[in-house]
Amino acid sequence: MASKLLRAVVLGPPGSGKGTVCERIARSFGLQHLSSGQFLRESLGGGGVWLHPRCFPASLAPISVLLPLPGFPRTLGQAKALDGICELDLVISLNIPFETLKDRLSARWVHPASGRVYNMDFNPPHTQGVDDLTGEPLVQRDDDRPEAVAARLRKYKDAAKPVIELYKSRGILHSFSGTETNKIWPYVYTLLSSKIPPVLSDEEH
Repeated sequence: MASKLLRAVVLGPPGSGKGTVCERIARSFGLQHLSSGQFLRESLGGGGVWLHPRCFPASLAPISVLLPLPGFPRTLGQAKALDGICELDLVISLNIPFETLKDRLSARWVHPASGRVYNMDFNPPHTQGVDDLTGEPLVQRDDDRPEAVAARLRKYKDAAKPVIELYKSRGILHSFSGTETNKIWPYVYTLLSSKIPPVLSDEEH
């Protein structure tokens, strides 16, 4: 039996929870979550390379496969380039209020070597200012500083508008709004469950 391939992207502004949603998709639908950015950071000795993770099939069995690409494409040019690689079946757009995003991003700190992300409001490190696993210092990226956040969000909005309109015109855009990933997730799960068989129920997270 041939496997069914479902190609999807997850769009959303910085801090909207794209990575969290992708990880939950991987767990719920029997996929292995592999971060290409992590591989590059390791090969470059912890350099500042940031790529969004991809999800690949957990086994070689003829199962349904979902390929979420969180955060990509960011521009109309990237969307058209992606058209030349594959035809998308589904686009998930995360709509989060500006003030919520500003608060999330300003409270975000990272461990540079691993890419682990902490939020001082709802996912703080065990010891303030240091990584849970290594004890090494956490840093705040320049573009997560409060003065830079507003500019990032405006830039995303301007670039993403034509991308969202493109996928809306194709009838493959599904938008989800809210202030908490935990409240948005059940709707994403329900949508994907209609396209690909889940291996975990929504309550098993």
